[in-house]
Amino acid sequence: MTSVAEAPPEATADVVAPTVGKPRRWNLTLVIGASVVGLVVLTAVVSFIWTPYDPTRVDPANTLLSPGGDYWLGTDHFGRDIVSQLLVGARTTLFVGVVAVAIAAAIGVPLGLLAASGGRWLSEPVMRALDIVFAFPAILLAIILAAGFGASTLTGMIAIGVANVPVFGRLTRAGALQVLQSDFVLAARSYGRRGVVLMVRYVLPNIAALLIVQASVSFAHAVLAEAALSYLGYGTPPPTPTWGRMLQEAQNYFVVQPMLAVWPGLAIALSVLGFNLMGDGLRDALDPRLRGR
Repeated sequence: MTSVAEAPPEATADVVAPTVGKPRRWNLTLVIGASVVGLVVLTAVVSFIWTPYDPTRVDPANTLLSPGGDYWLGTDHFGRDIVSQLLVGARTTLFVGVVAVAIAAAIGVPLGLLAASGGRWLSEPVMRALDIVFAFPAILLAIILAAGFGASTLTGMIAIGVANVPVFGRLTRAGALQVLQSDFVLAARSYGRRGVVLMVRYVLPNIAALLIVQASVSFAHAVLAEAALSYLGYGTPPPTPTWGRMLQEAQNYFVVQPMLAVWPGLAIALSVLGFNLMGDGLRDALDPRLRGR
């Protein structure tokens, strides 16, 4: 027999449950976005087990070759295979994106919950601190870290992750404040649920959909930021291939071999598009107010 103390969890389940009877349509945006993201992930996975050539191998006899023959997409000014560099570059981009978004969520979500539950005396300092961090873009943070610790994949991931902390913090606080006004949260408080238990058990599950969508969008931003840092020389150092550095090196040979810039640029554009579409699709699929629209 269910006890009276279990009433708040049952109320939570009623809030997050999908609305019965709403028509569920095929989410084309989510399908397209997930397909593109899946292709990028598959490319990164394949790079662990196979590449046509060593992406760092220099071959002076086969520089600036056009697509075709043994080199499907041609070679760069060092004679390195473009396909191999694109495959390994996908691996680097996804790794940086995953770690950066994880850093942003791991710091931003607790700060947002803290600001929502601590009252004005705690909310104001936390939010003003997030505003200060928000004023520093990822590129500037990467330059500061590179000056102190040297340019590396680690400094790039930290810079991108810290730059996205305010986004997760603000979103979490806004969503938590709305959920805290719900009847089931007020009921949980009447049963003595306070502090961390209240936020983790009742508030966080009800804003999880928002955070998942934000993670997808932030991943797209991380891809762009990683490419920009590599382009400027503050990301992953050579000889590890990255899409951003491929663009940077291709600009000096654009007249001679313009396709050198097309392939990494297309890879970046498709990845960003895929994650953005997947974020939009997830928003439509997870938000009960948009279901069946």
